[in-house]
Amino acid sequence: MDANREKVLLVTGAGRGIGAAIARAAGRAHWRVVVNYARNSGAAEEVVQQIVAAGSSGLAIQGDVAREDDVRSLFSEIDRRFGRLDGLVNNAGIIGKLGRLDQLDPVDLKRVFEVNALGAFLCAREAVRRMSTAQGGKGGAIVNISSAAATLGSPGEFVHYAASKAAVNAMTLGLAREVGREGIRVNAVEPGLIETEMHEGIGGAERTKRLLPTIAMGRTGAPEEIAGPVLFLLSGAASYITGAILRVTGGR
Repeated sequence: MDANREKVLLVTGAGRGIGAAIARAAGRAHWRVVVNYARNSGAAEEVVQQIVAAGSSGLAIQGDVAREDDVRSLFSEIDRRFGRLDGLVNNAGIIGKLGRLDQLDPVDLKRVFEVNALGAFLCAREAVRRMSTAQGGKGGAIVNISSAAATLGSPGEFVHYAASKAAVNAMTLGLAREVGREGIRVNAVEPGLIETEMHEGIGGAERTKRLLPTIAMGRTGAPEEIAGPVLFLLSGAASYITGAILRVTGGR
């Protein structure tokens, strides 16, 4: 764990849910954690306080990952405050409105892809520029938070969200091969049905009841059960793992 004390990790969308759980777990593992958030500064600052209470350091930085200027400012602030970056977790994401594709509002479609796919690409680009040994960096690790929806397709609910996460999977595979000899490992985690505020917002208990029979373990997951695999993929224990997409779904 002590090997992480000087290392800096950026977790996007880390004010709540899976992102917050990852940020807290990283703090316990002695990473210095940058907690990115889009709007809720109070929630992000609370996560930072929890990181500090665990004995590490944290910093909340606002920024909409779908906006290139915000992404540039986010990484510039990391440069200014820490002078290094060792890990990135592309977690920021939205589901958008539920419904069939033939009823989809193009504005909603665009926003989902801008946050989930474009945002992940922009953040990965900036991280590579800082971590690549071919560009003077010391290497590092990127973990993209995808979704089981990428392979399930989510018919009748959010095909557009599923497609945006499939784009994240493709980026994971391609980027891993692109920067594999530059000291950067790139992997993804596909969460299944996880109990978060986002899940509550799209049906909560009723949706859980409907989908539970499709889960081999017969239960939903907790955000902390995603944080563990993410921290593993960031760690030296995963030093020979890149281009992997780890499904964490309870068997769904």
